[in-house]
Amino acid sequence: MTSTSTESSAGNSGDAAADWLELNRANWNARVPIHVASRFYDVPGFIAGRERLCDFEIAEVGDVAGRTLLHLQCHFGLDALAWARRGATVTGLDFSGAAVATARSLAEQIGTEDARFVESDVYSAVDALDGQTYDIVYTGLGALCWLPDIDRWAQTVASLVAPGGFVYLAEFHPFADILADDGRTVDFDYFSTQARVWDEPYTYSESEETLSDSVSVEWQHGLADVVSALISAGLRIEMLHEHDFTLFARFPILQFRDGRYRFPPEQPGVPLIYSLRASKPA
Repeated sequence: MTSTSTESSAGNSGDAAADWLELNRANWNARVPIHVASRFYDVPGFIAGRERLCDFEIAEVGDVAGRTLLHLQCHFGLDALAWARRGATVTGLDFSGAAVATARSLAEQIGTEDARFVESDVYSAVDALDGQTYDIVYTGLGALCWLPDIDRWAQTVASLVAPGGFVYLAEFHPFADILADDGRTVDFDYFSTQARVWDEPYTYSESEETLSDSVSVEWQHGLADVVSALISAGLRIEMLHEHDFTLFARFPILQFRDGRYRFPPEQPGVPLIYSLRASKPA
């Protein structure tokens, strides 16, 4: 499996970054059938009742029964539907029409009436949702890197959360994003604000099926940038946790222990995931 990456500074990379929304939408539309069929997502297991959410997410979000929850960038809806199974009235939002159609089909298959799915990009979410606000605004792993403007993202989520509610974010740690494929050396600039344009034929789902639209555009958002953006948007940080594990074999050196992928005990630990909760004053 091979991939290429360039930072957007000139030429075709700059053109790709300018077209980030449509390139990423096409890329994620192409991912949907591959992901639905993959062992990584295990859709049959989910339909049969397998828990999709991480234990730390369940503990940190708390009881969602009877509450409204918005899942931004929900892909084809598994996490959103998992929250619905826990009693929340859920709205999932994603910019991929293929993903939204699949999410609606899955909601019918599991028989839930407490979930709806809306097609929209994040920055247009307030209008797409007719200004509705939610008790909980949730964003899961691997979402923020697809957005160029983290301040605009924070302002959007602050507009979508109801007074007295909160935003919950679980995300891959930006420190891990600067490591080379060996998991031992630094290969990217932590403070870079330039777009990273990728041409990858495969997805992280470990499927051997190739993507019909393989180009995508990502951005690095440092931890301080995310926290500062939420504070500037009027939210109060209630908790910030850094975790020394991840959920897939991101680097060959990682070992699977206790249901998590971690660095070997003899190697110094680094944060691989972080989670935070930020509330809106009542």
